[in-house]
Amino acid sequence: MPRRIAVFTKNRVNPGYQGARIGADRTAARLGVVTSHYVPVRPDDVDEQIALIERAIGTRPDAVLFTPVHETAVNDAIVKFDAAHIPLVNIVARTTAGRRVCFVGSDDEALGLDLARYLFGAMSERGDVVIVEGAAASPTSRARLAGFQQALAQNPGISVRMSLRGDYRRDIARQAWLEAADRLDGVDAVLCANDHMALGVLDAMAERGIERLPLIAGVNATPDAIGAIGSGRMLASANFDAMAMGAIGMEAAIRHLDGERVPSEIILPVQIVDRRNCADWSRPFEERLCPAWDAVIARR
Repeated sequence: MPRRIAVFTKNRVNPGYQGARIGADRTAARLGVVTSHYVPVRPDDVDEQIALIERAIGTRPDAVLFTPVHETAVNDAIVKFDAAHIPLVNIVARTTAGRRVCFVGSDDEALGLDLARYLFGAMSERGDVVIVEGAAASPTSRARLAGFQQALAQNPGISVRMSLRGDYRRDIARQAWLEAADRLDGVDAVLCANDHMALGVLDAMAERGIERLPLIAGVNATPDAIGAIGSGRMLASANFDAMAMGAIGMEAAIRHLDGERVPSEIILPVQIVDRRNCADWSRPFEERLCPAWDAVIARR
């Protein structure tokens, strides 16, 4: 019987999580493991993820690859994996309860700082910026915002016109921009905590008939964002690579099951993607290179 690994992601609307699922499945297929995906129908729904945890435990998977929908609200359910002796590998956003074999992610604060510095440099370190934040309960959003704020402290010529909540969702970011649009005319740049929200801002601007676009930066290097960068509608994205996290997290789980010792934490490197190098990221998730385990571990 092949091993079975349950994969938990937050939603089906954010392309980053689509990438995480694809990365996990690609590694699982290569190593002869069967995956089952547990994704809330209602995006980021706490009660639904709790119910999905109960369902998965009932199937007795060999291991779990897990992203929490909320930093703390699913903690009582997460510890049930421990009680059932099901090892858990955590990806993308850190769990705050229970035991985990390994966490695979990136340094979100450093990512936010690097992205903001890049954007402010493109603005010649002067002008008005709008910040579009992710979900309030998400540690990745808080860390990226902290990085943005560090960069702002280093660049006194940059003023924040407004901060909007986009909850990491394209539709919510679009609506937030439309509701505030009359106060945002002439803004020089938009700094978004993920690409999905950056694309929502572009949707809103298209609806408003805005032809002179501000500089827009996001996070994730998703295929749609790469297309927008290539066409000049977005300036840049930081490659917070959820597909790589899914792939490496799955391999960590399998190696753990094989009795191999794996690192307790694997932090993947991040780079800025702009028009100079976006061709390297233009492939869909299914065709992008998966990182090699040995190369990733060697960089630690």
